[in-house]
Amino acid sequence: MVQNPTDDEIRTILQRFKQVAVVGLSNKPDRPSYGVAVYLKRAGYDITPVNPTIDEALGVAAVETLADVSQPVEIVDVFRRAEDVPPVVDDAIAAGAGVVWLQLGIVNEPAAEKARAAGISVIQDRCIKVEHARLLGS
Repeated sequence: MVQNPTDDEIRTILQRFKQVAVVGLSNKPDRPSYGVAVYLKRAGYDITPVNPTIDEALGVAAVETLADVSQPVEIVDVFRRAEDVPPVVDDAIAAGAGVVWLQLGIVNEPAAEKARAAGISVIQDRCIKVEHARLLGS
């Protein structure tokens, strides 16, 4: 059973934090990560693509790792397979992230527990775009 924050807590996260590092963001418009990043950008979030295989996405230069993000890392939105999450969580902890958000279909409870133990809020198996639209309106 996935333990996510309550709707009120998620609403507060979405209102409080505006810098989102999107791990696995694709520069291809047909990919879910791209559509979510477009939505977040239009909703007023500052997006940083974290993907070593692209140069940029949405007009923003991509970085290879979370350690390369120049501004404070607030939300780490993860578009990677569940088995790839532990090193992302380690990087999020090192970067001082406030939230690790694992997209729909992504659950890694050991990594989530490690993040929580480091004081990071964790949301698993939920789409940040869907939750934003549901809790804050589009």
